[in-house]
Amino acid sequence: MSDRPPLPPGPYLVVGLRVSGAAAARMLLSHGEVMGCDLGRPREAAGLSEAGVEVELESDGLELVRRAGTVVKSPGVPAHAPAVAAAGARGIEVVGELEIAWRLIDAEFVAVTGTNGKTTTVELLGAIHRAEGVPVAVAGNVGTPLAELVGKRSDIVVCEASSFQLEDATAFAPEAAVLLNLSEDHIDRHGTFAAYRDAKLRIFARQRPEDVAVLQLGLEPVGGSAARVVRFGRDESAELSCAGGTLRYEGSELLATEEIRLRGAHNLDNAMAAAATALARGIAPEAVREALRTFAGVPHRLEEVAERDGVLFVNDSKATNPDSARVGIEAFPGGVHAILGGSLKGGSFRALRAPVAARCRAGYLIGEAQDRLAADLDGTVMLHRCGTLERAVEVATAAARPGETVLLSPACASFDAFRDYEQRGAVFGALARRLAGMPEVAPAG
Repeated sequence: MSDRPPLPPGPYLVVGLRVSGAAAARMLLSHGEVMGCDLGRPREAAGLSEAGVEVELESDGLELVRRAGTVVKSPGVPAHAPAVAAAGARGIEVVGELEIAWRLIDAEFVAVTGTNGKTTTVELLGAIHRAEGVPVAVAGNVGTPLAELVGKRSDIVVCEASSFQLEDATAFAPEAAVLLNLSEDHIDRHGTFAAYRDAKLRIFARQRPEDVAVLQLGLEPVGGSAARVVRFGRDESAELSCAGGTLRYEGSELLATEEIRLRGAHNLDNAMAAAATALARGIAPEAVREALRTFAGVPHRLEEVAERDGVLFVNDSKATNPDSARVGIEAFPGGVHAILGGSLKGGSFRALRAPVAARCRAGYLIGEAQDRLAADLDGTVMLHRCGTLERAVEVATAAARPGETVLLSPACASFDAFRDYEQRGAVFGALARRLAGMPEVAPAG
């Protein structure tokens, strides 16, 4: 395991007090004075004051910067936020929750990034390690914040690392780093695709020769990674290849692709990435095979939530960009009633024209992105401006015929109408189950 640098000096000011920020604030209490600020009143901040954090809500935190030794920036907070910019101007170190948690966790790290497929790959890697009997914790960008793992025992931490987290990483050096893919995303945050790509590539920047860098064929680590490079792809030149319907690692047969439980061509890539990472780190092929045959996927990613009269309802709410929505649509042979839209992130939706024309019967547009979607997809299939998710589900359900699919694969973030993609997916599932006459499950609050 790599040596970890010590924490930077306190007092600590945590900027942004949602899931990651609140967890970081609690974690840092045993290391010094902790302050926290948020422009809103997030529910995750409840109880921080009682725990000992000096909290300012509905505040930019500028007054607190004067007393800070280190600023800890939550992933959702941009670099131009007032407290972050002020810290930089004063020469105060700014780090992220990923960085400080990694410094305090006594375990090897397998970190996964990419535009799409991160959550599925991370959870599949967790399943592989459990099949091998290795104590593993899965955390990161979604689910359990890394800060909550500090002080808990695991041999391996498998973490999802977003571009937002990696742009704040300074010494982070995982024993295995995985780059799944790269396509345009989060331009509203990073400004350019080049800046977004550079943030992703930071996952390799400080790896050592004894570490492993896993990439899809055609992608390159930043500056020629010092780590051992392992590639996955459909070409036989990759260490983990897929040719003739069979996965092979370094020439040895692993299993037939038809045995992989996950649906869709994109999930074949995720499976290859996870298998390549595990095998390169010495996990037995038998454990990899077992997990690939049994792992059914994660909530909100091609999750089958209801069926009525032969119509399948699928929650793909985690498809928050066009490329992710494309692979969701292409997971079905045709007859797709696609619900698209939400909050805008920058960039075009024209990449969806071909899959929508080829696989969809109609599109149902929602949220602030519906006009842009209507313009970019004009001339493909019938498009219905529905405005709300509830209306879109109702209209799509009325139009769908046996053997067809009502698919929520939005290609957008959710913040115009929902707290996050998970709440959006839960609401879709509840609407689908109600329309299908199934028992209702309350959406996540």
